[in-house]
Amino acid sequence: MENKQDIFDPRPRKFIVWLFVVSSTIMFGGFTSYYLVFVASKGKGHGLVLPDAFIYSTFVIIASSITLMIASRCLRKSNFKTQRVMLWLSVILAVVFGFIQFSAWGNLVKTGATLVNNNAAISFIYIVSGLHLFHIIAGVGLIFNALAGSYKNIPLAKKEYRMEIASIFWHFIDILWIYLYVFLLLNR
Repeated sequence: MENKQDIFDPRPRKFIVWLFVVSSTIMFGGFTSYYLVFVASKGKGHGLVLPDAFIYSTFVIIASSITLMIASRCLRKSNFKTQRVMLWLSVILAVVFGFIQFSAWGNLVKTGATLVNNNAAISFIYIVSGLHLFHIIAGVGLIFNALAGSYKNIPLAKKEYRMEIASIFWHFIDILWIYLYVFLLLNR
C-alpha cells in the first residue's frame, strides 16, 4: 500500500503555472493597451530603430522552444540521454537569448533611449522589457529544474511534471517575445 506522500499529483501545481501565464498575459496586454492609448493621445510612438539583435534573439528563442519540444518527446520515449542533450541545448539557447536581449537593451541606451527621457513611450519599452527579463530568468530556472530532474533518480511522473512546467512556461515566453517584438515594430 502506497503512502499518501508517495502519490504525486501535478494538477494543482500545473494550475498555478497556468494561472501565472494567464495573469502575465493579461498584464502585458494591459501594458500594450496603455501604450496604444498613450501614443494615440500624444500622436507619436517610441520612434526608435529597434536593434537588429532583436531579430537574432527571436530566432534563438524559437530554436530553444524547438529543442525543448524535442526534449519532451525524448522523455516520453524514455530516451533520457537525448533528452538531456536537448535540455542542455535549450538552456544554452535560453541564456544566449537573454544575453542578446540585454545587449540590445544596452544598444538602445547608446542611442539615447533611456528609462527617464522626454518620450514616455520609450520608458514604456524599458518597463515591459524589464518585466520580460524577469520572465526569462524564471524560464531558464525552470529549464534547469527539468535538466536537474533528468539526472536524479526520481519517479518518471516528477520528471514529466518538471519537463511539462518548463515547456509551458518557456513556450509562453517565446510567444510573448514574438508578440512584443511585432508590437514594437508596428507601433513606432
